[in-house]
Amino acid sequence: MRTEALVLRTVDFGESDLVVHLLTPDAGRIGAIAKGARRSVKRFAGSLDVLNRVRIELAVRRRPGTLARLEQARLVHHHPGLRRRADRFALAGWLAELLDRMAPEGNAAHEAAALYGFALRTLALLEEAEPDARLRVLLELRALDALGLRPELARCVRCGGEPAAFHVPEGGPVCRACGVRIDGLLPVRRGTLRTLEHALRLEPDRLGRLHLSGGALAEARELVHRFARFHVGLELRSEPVLDALGLGVRG
Repeated sequence: MRTEALVLRTVDFGESDLVVHLLTPDAGRIGAIAKGARRSVKRFAGSLDVLNRVRIELAVRRRPGTLARLEQARLVHHHPGLRRRADRFALAGWLAELLDRMAPEGNAAHEAAALYGFALRTLALLEEAEPDARLRVLLELRALDALGLRPELARCVRCGGEPAAFHVPEGGPVCRACGVRIDGLLPVRRGTLRTLEHALRLEPDRLGRLHLSGGALAEARELVHRFARFHVGLELRSEPVLDALGLGVRG
């Protein structure tokens, strides 16, 4: 199998091998072992750094749960703009970790291609971005959408009425009447929900123009944080790094 891939994570294995986690446009997320990768200049030539875009040759194993064998990798793009600034690289690394944990293995080609395209567009945006907490929240929402985890934002998930609060387990807002007997509701204004819904429709290069006031940003941070944690199930290792750089989802 020959395809393109984005390197999401690498793990040393044995004396000279690497286990490489890849995102591909053909089959989604793939785990592969690169024999001798830490010694081989000819076959891998320093191409397997995290966030590198590479052309690869794979021998795919047919049994579920087994690693493919990575025969060769050639660097296509190493996203230099990400590596010039700690905040850009940290946000890109967080995205890679999220995709590594949540992207499906062996999904349909059109779904894999859409997710791969989202990843490349987001990295291109981050190469030129001025990262802040607002951009982090909007990108996390869009990443969840690309992973098939888009929340409802426009109307009550129970009756279709006007939203008054957000209920994470049900994946969207509820109106005042439906929310009377529900615990754990997150207060959120309609304007915040409308802004988040608008963010899902924008082209990536226009996200920088989308405004969130202080109160709306606080609501959006809490909503996205709770919704993402509900689906991911744990804190990603990159999150404390983002917190230290002022890019956390909590204010």
